[in-house]
Amino acid sequence: MDSKELYDYLIKVQSICKIGLLYSKDPYVITNYKEINRITLNLLEDFINVKFDRPNYFHRDIYPTPNLSVRTVIFNNERNKVLMVREVKDHTYSLPGGWCDLYDSPSEAAKKECLQEAGADINVTRLVGIIDRISNKEINHNLDDIPEYVLIFEGVINGKLQEHEYETDDVKFFEIDKLPKISNKTSYEQLNRILIAAKEKETIFD
Repeated sequence: MDSKELYDYLIKVQSICKIGLLYSKDPYVITNYKEINRITLNLLEDFINVKFDRPNYFHRDIYPTPNLSVRTVIFNNERNKVLMVREVKDHTYSLPGGWCDLYDSPSEAAKKECLQEAGADINVTRLVGIIDRISNKEINHNLDDIPEYVLIFEGVINGKLQEHEYETDDVKFFEIDKLPKISNKTSYEQLNRILIAAKEKETIFD
């Protein structure tokens, strides 16, 4: 491992810690994340005399830009049903996806989220489009929502569905014209636009 690989590794660990501290509720877990965060920060500050505040990804003292997330459309063989996951926190459904992690390419992020949320090992087949979630007036969002561009992919499953992680508690295919209650991360109108574009192999944006 060369110095750049080690530095990138420490930054990745820092990223995981920041996400863990943001979403974790268990005091024991939070304590561990804080300790890992402290250790890696000390290593970064001593690492070949490079200070952490030079490549700082976690203080938005740069020009503010939208965050990036990914969602993936997965059809059944007949392409009349779509795979959706139910989120534990509010029992609504969405396409599998989430925030892009540091150092993951967009397609790697999509594959990782599908495996974590749906237990689906997928091949990403194409980019369906890019949508601006916050500016869409169809969505009932509040002023605290984070400006977000969503990269929409289409994928196919390799083999059978596997075990998924704790953020979701149900994974199933739904008929496109009989969708369940969906997450407020999108609207039925926007979701239908995505599904039609995926079925017709079109590309959408904005």
